[in-house]
Amino acid sequence: MRIATWNVNSVRARQQRLVDWLKKHQPDALCLQELKCTDTDFPFEAVKEAGYFAAVHGQKTYNGVAILAKQEPTDVVKGLSDGVDDTHARFIAATVGGVRVVSAYAPNGQQVDSDAYVYKLEWFHRLKRYLDTRHKPDEPMVLGGDWNIAPDPIDVYDPAQWEGQTLFTLRERDVLQQVRTFGLTDAFRHLHPTEQKFSWWDYRMLAFPKNKGVRIDHLFLTAPLVPRLVACDVDREERKGQQPSDHAPVWLELKD
Repeated sequence: MRIATWNVNSVRARQQRLVDWLKKHQPDALCLQELKCTDTDFPFEAVKEAGYFAAVHGQKTYNGVAILAKQEPTDVVKGLSDGVDDTHARFIAATVGGVRVVSAYAPNGQQVDSDAYVYKLEWFHRLKRYLDTRHKPDEPMVLGGDWNIAPDPIDVYDPAQWEGQTLFTLRERDVLQQVRTFGLTDAFRHLHPTEQKFSWWDYRMLAFPKNKGVRIDHLFLTAPLVPRLVACDVDREERKGQQPSDHAPVWLELKD
């Protein structure tokens, strides 16, 4: 079973790239983030023609998440469902092939200590409560997404320069670790404990050609799936070419 995650940075602007990637790589499930469109404007037909069903939680102009799958996703949940008045479309979950799949688009946080930064930290606390109240660590689950946090110094191109900046502050890294105490394994780091690879590069200042990136797109696994994990990597090639997203897809493979 192959599951991937990709912040497409506008599904309509990247529609052909998305369809081409699906046809080429044939994932069983793909978690999408930053759709930047409503459910109505999502390209369901193009995705269907590529062989995929789509569960979508969209929002006009901003945010938006989806799960695409060869099998129709079931038991779809949109949002953290915790009674908080939050209009941001950042979370969707569904069951695909016996695995609970989550697509999450964590808040960016903008400036440290800004309202957006405080909202980001609280969003992670809400996610942890969601997991604790709705799931158990022994359930097969994959959480994919743009988490907007680089967990460790190896996950940024220049730790000294990044220290104290949003995406890499200690409070952000700590709150991500708190979520992981639910029982989540970082698929890429589990298989590649010392390898430095990135998933996001700024459009500016030749960041991609210079490989000045960060690893903020992650696939997390619950314990039952870890023994089945045989591969995980970043599709850096998809960041190349005309009008790419600033994120590259991250994928994993589970043996039967």
